[in-house]
Amino acid sequence: MVCLYSSASKVGSEAGMFLPRLWTLRRRYCSGRLLLLGVALCLFYQTLMVARSRFKGGPAAADERNKSTMTGALEVFDELLQDPARLISTLEALEREIYGSNQNRAGRVTRAIVLTGQHVAADTEVQLFQRILEQRGYEVSLSRYAETNTALRHDNGGSVEWSVLVCLSGSEKSCLRKVSFSHLQPHQRVNMIPGLVGAFSDVDGLCRFQTDSRLAGLALRINPSACGSPLPKLGDVRHVAHGDWNPAITTLNLVSPGLFAMVTVYVLVTSVTPLTAFLHHTGLVRTNEDMDSYTTQLKPFLLQQLGPDASHEALDHVKEVIGQVLRVAALTNEEPSSRHRWCLLCFQLMTFTLQFSGSLLPIIVKAETDLHFDGLRDPGFDGQITKEFILEDALLFLLPAHNGQARRKSPSHTETDDGQRYGGCGGTYGLCLPEHQTLLLLQFLRQLRTPGPFELLYPAASPQRSPIQDFLFRSFPRAEEFGSGLHFSALLDRVCSHYTEQRNQTYRTNEAETQTGWDQHSGSQDLPGDKERCVDPHLRQLYTDPPLTLSPPFSPWVKDYRAEVPFDVVTLRLRPEPISPACHIHLDEHRGPRTANYPVGLGNSIINILVTDESLTTEPEPVVMTIYTLHMYRESRPSLPMFGEHVMCGFVQDCGLVVQPDQPCGLEPLPGPLSPGEPQAPTRPCISGDVPGRWVVPCLSCADNRTCDWREVVWQPEGCYHPLLDLPQLQDCMMYRKVMFIGDSTNRGMMYFLMERVNSSLEDWGKAHDSLIYRNVNQGHTHVSYSYYPQFWLEQSHRPTFQRALEQLILRSRPLENSRQTVLVAGGVQWLNTNHLRIMREVLEREGLQNIMVVVKSLGMGFHLPVDGIRSLSLRGVQELYRENSNIITAAKHYGYEVIDTFSVTMGRYKEFLQGRCACHFHEVKKLSFSKAPLHRKMKLLQHGEEPGTRTSGTGTGFSDQPTLQHQDQWAGSNSSTYHVRGAVNQVYSQILLSRLCVRDTGN
Repeated sequence: MVCLYSSASKVGSEAGMFLPRLWTLRRRYCSGRLLLLGVALCLFYQTLMVARSRFKGGPAAADERNKSTMTGALEVFDELLQDPARLISTLEALEREIYGSNQNRAGRVTRAIVLTGQHVAADTEVQLFQRILEQRGYEVSLSRYAETNTALRHDNGGSVEWSVLVCLSGSEKSCLRKVSFSHLQPHQRVNMIPGLVGAFSDVDGLCRFQTDSRLAGLALRINPSACGSPLPKLGDVRHVAHGDWNPAITTLNLVSPGLFAMVTVYVLVTSVTPLTAFLHHTGLVRTNEDMDSYTTQLKPFLLQQLGPDASHEALDHVKEVIGQVLRVAALTNEEPSSRHRWCLLCFQLMTFTLQFSGSLLPIIVKAETDLHFDGLRDPGFDGQITKEFILEDALLFLLPAHNGQARRKSPSHTETDDGQRYGGCGGTYGLCLPEHQTLLLLQFLRQLRTPGPFELLYPAASPQRSPIQDFLFRSFPRAEEFGSGLHFSALLDRVCSHYTEQRNQTYRTNEAETQTGWDQHSGSQDLPGDKERCVDPHLRQLYTDPPLTLSPPFSPWVKDYRAEVPFDVVTLRLRPEPISPACHIHLDEHRGPRTANYPVGLGNSIINILVTDESLTTEPEPVVMTIYTLHMYRESRPSLPMFGEHVMCGFVQDCGLVVQPDQPCGLEPLPGPLSPGEPQAPTRPCISGDVPGRWVVPCLSCADNRTCDWREVVWQPEGCYHPLLDLPQLQDCMMYRKVMFIGDSTNRGMMYFLMERVNSSLEDWGKAHDSLIYRNVNQGHTHVSYSYYPQFWLEQSHRPTFQRALEQLILRSRPLENSRQTVLVAGGVQWLNTNHLRIMREVLEREGLQNIMVVVKSLGMGFHLPVDGIRSLSLRGVQELYRENSNIITAAKHYGYEVIDTFSVTMGRYKEFLQGRCACHFHEVKKLSFSKAPLHRKMKLLQHGEEPGTRTSGTGTGFSDQPTLQHQDQWAGSNSSTYHVRGAVNQVYSQILLSRLCVRDTGN
């Protein structure tokens, strides 16, 4: 105790009175030696008496003496309770002195330990703890478990080498094994309270504290199986009776309007003895009209559902119900022999799910330690983001900023300059509290003064004790005797009442503002009146699903990042969060979404994150303040080079997207080796571009696609092959021909492939969404034109029809010859249908071009991923698309048109799309910079440049013994090339197009 030194003072005073008498006797009767012996005997006797009185009386006598010595102090204590202004002033003065002492005190750097458990260092949750702790002045060290941390390895958990210990998921058991919570130093914090964790553990479907016989007859608003059962269905009101433990609660009269909802709230317990707990503003709610829970603020939700008066009452009931359960859990899990052995500054985050069933008084149906978000549609992503918001709020709420010194100065050692003392107590401005209570009181004061997104849950501001509290004091008589008894509880209540009154006054004067409230977590950027300036245009975190390992690690001040994902990751969910809620986030463009699913194409792709200021209503567009750039690289399909024996495997469709349910999926062994010269190899050219086929690849085993050499995959038509023309043949075939393309970007990709093959280079390229005309192909002997259709970005009423787009293309391409020297290539991803073929036939006949060569590019894979902002096909939609593709092929043949069945080619390799939100682009155009390439690279490009997986079979499978290089094409070998069309799948069906255009030159 700070002030219990009166016994020692009494000894000193009595000794001081006795010494002058001894001096007088010495002069009269005693020699010097005899006098010294007498003094020694007196002092020894006094010491024995003090020790005897201290130990002989036992605890009861000691308590009696303590009470007698504190009588004067309690008088001052009672005066402070009656004068709240003086009480608060006293506490604030003590806080200022402690803070000033710490600022001027030299010492070691304050350390924090984060045990990551199942997390990796790159996880956003680990980064959050590291960032906040460092901002608060801590030196942070990361370890997987307590056993692997140097500061925890050789001590019992009470070492002064650290001040904060964070045990993340997977490390809790390690913390409990290694850290002795009862021996922690007063300044040390841990993010778990073992007593509460044990109290809410599942014991055969019950919370552990519910099995305590001392609670018989107590009616708590909690489901008997709240610690073990899944959540009940909404509206499934269960009684809380369970045997003799909890009698059924009387059904309450319904209020109007009634509330039917499941509400999940998040509670921060900052102390157990005495109990102090706070409620976070953010919660999950689900009404009987919702399929899933959603994140919102509790007060606005209750206000909207119930109105002003009833919403206040409902929130008070939430606090009361949870507070009673926490109080019971703390009492039943605290042994009398260890009443003072709680971890002083430890804290525990908890999740309570409550059910409102037409009444303002809820029932707890689920109680969990830590933060849980199971009710959300996507708890792994949205739940993690909300969790980290609450964690950040909790850390800022709990940890005061400091200068990084080793340890806070103890209140027991704080003295006023003039040695001021009250009631015989020194160092605490007359509060007469032990050190641990003073620390708790100062923490409580600071938290009430700056609650942030938290509000007090327990103790309640009302001074009246509830019937449940009376029951607990009778069942646990020693509860009132903890610490300084009722005096410390009264002190907490008085401090609480003072700040509650102040807050209520502020709330009444600013109620309209409070109703909109502080909302950083609901995900809304469009709150009414939200016109604050974006003064800090930085991101606090970049959330992705799946989680990315960013290089460099994320920092608000770093703008460019790189990340790699494996082949099987085809989508990325991205949600950047700004530091300031006044800043707005848009992806890729000024009006882009804040959160989006992105398709991740093979190779490189870029996502731009714009931090904007939208406070200026005079600006037509948001003002871009900062741009973050994420460079993504998606790896190619894992490939195992061929060594020695292998088997040939074929596939038509991937098992990840079964388009034809009646057909097998995945790799299947082929009935024998297919290699050039073998009898099984096809020997005749194909008679059409839609001959059914499959992809063929060499593997060690067809049961495992990771054992295949995917660089050697080829498209193998059934019973035939598509001839591959060399450059002179192709140029001669295209001499004096005019080729018109109409369609979307996939059609444009085929056009650029043709131009690069014919010219052996591609010197001009652009992502045109209108019309293009090229007259320099094949040394000016071939004319190529292009028209983009459909112009989907325009309103439906303003889009040119297919008929008009085709007529304009023909007009721009004239003069045209009504023969096969004129070619029309039409098609795209998924817009083409049989009606377009009919219109095309009518226009060509009307324009006198009925004898030209028409090539129909059929449908293709795309729009099969759940991407925000564009349509997304379900599996059933993709299967219907396959049937529509068959109808288009049939109709095209009926009109005598050539057909390239791109749907069959893309179906089996749908994951190998390149950059683009539709996941439909199987090509991309890259600019080549040969001047920067080393000489040996140039030579390899000239000799062995074929891109993996691009070959159609010639006289057989087309495998080569020559080495190949990835990401290059055999037609990109010329030094004059400026651009190169890459893409293995696009190259296959573009080669088929060339073979059909030149069918006369190949003797087919």
